[in-house]
Amino acid sequence: MTGAEWFGSVPGGLNRYFTDLFGALRQHPGTVVSAAAFGDPPPGGRSWGTTEGSTLHRTGRSVLVSTSIAGSPPESLGLPTILDRHFCLYGSPAVGPRHRHRLVVHFHGPWAAESRMAGATEFVARAKYLVERARYAGAERFIVLSEHFRDVLVTDYRVPAERIEIIAPGVDLDRFTSTPRPEPAEGPVVLCIRRLERRMGIDRLIQAWPAVLSAHPGAKLVIIGTGTAEAELRAQVASSNLGRTVDFAGRVTDERLAAWYEQADCTVVPSVALEGFGLIALESLASGRAPIVTDCGGLPDSVRGLDPSLIVAAGDVEALAARIVAALGGAVPAPDDCRAHAESFSWAAAAARHHALYTELRG
Repeated sequence: MTGAEWFGSVPGGLNRYFTDLFGALRQHPGTVVSAAAFGDPPPGGRSWGTTEGSTLHRTGRSVLVSTSIAGSPPESLGLPTILDRHFCLYGSPAVGPRHRHRLVVHFHGPWAAESRMAGATEFVARAKYLVERARYAGAERFIVLSEHFRDVLVTDYRVPAERIEIIAPGVDLDRFTSTPRPEPAEGPVVLCIRRLERRMGIDRLIQAWPAVLSAHPGAKLVIIGTGTAEAELRAQVASSNLGRTVDFAGRVTDERLAAWYEQADCTVVPSVALEGFGLIALESLASGRAPIVTDCGGLPDSVRGLDPSLIVAAGDVEALAARIVAALGGAVPAPDDCRAHAESFSWAAAAARHHALYTELRG
């Protein structure tokens, strides 16, 4: 497995997924797995070095280090290994005189399109798209978390649908546990845990917040995360005179995050574009807190089997405000129901499906 960064060094949904999947595969019977990414690795993992440096520098280092350690036990027995790539730039090539890999690509999202939405020029976005296409060449299978990203691969990257596997992610049910909400000292708490990027829809959530306050004057919105849009989101809060009711908590540890979940009445995932699944929704459910999500990409997959009313139209400020108001009035699934739904997304099941795919490719 090759990824971008280990979650312990750089928080984020992709890094959480990569790190937790590696851990789940290490526990799966009959699987021999190694993994490399930047930052401090968990037990059994490898590091390409620190997370510092330019993208170009890190790309070269990941290829150099991966090539120097080529040759794993399956290869020494004359059998092909699976190279499971989780980010297009990093790691060794899948072919060459020292490699007998069968390439699998985890498609976590269109890098080029995400860059375009973040403000990159069309030239830069197009260059990234060409890099993606080149690094996906030779892949025998693609893994996505939802039907939405399968459709993106088929439409935008011309990948045949029969080469794409949809495997739902898991959630760490030990890390996130359901606890009763303590009696609030003040008003209700709404939690939003996102990278602060434009496509995450946090600006729409802030636009919806005055309507929520009209119905629940003591409510507080806590936004956890960092990103390139942080300054403009803070400016939006200030210009709307919402500073006393909106708190930017920045990056927090897992322990502190669990404490925030315990205090929350509900969570919100207001994405407006390029959402593959939304692992944060599963973490919220495992913590016994219902997430209100938009109908963006694969987000609805996390709650559809629990309560479809938790899904609102992406970008619809009025609908988002109305659903939060209803949630704070008690119109959400009970904590035990949220937890039970989260338990249907197990890392053991995800690891078993990956193992079956790898076994098939090795013949």
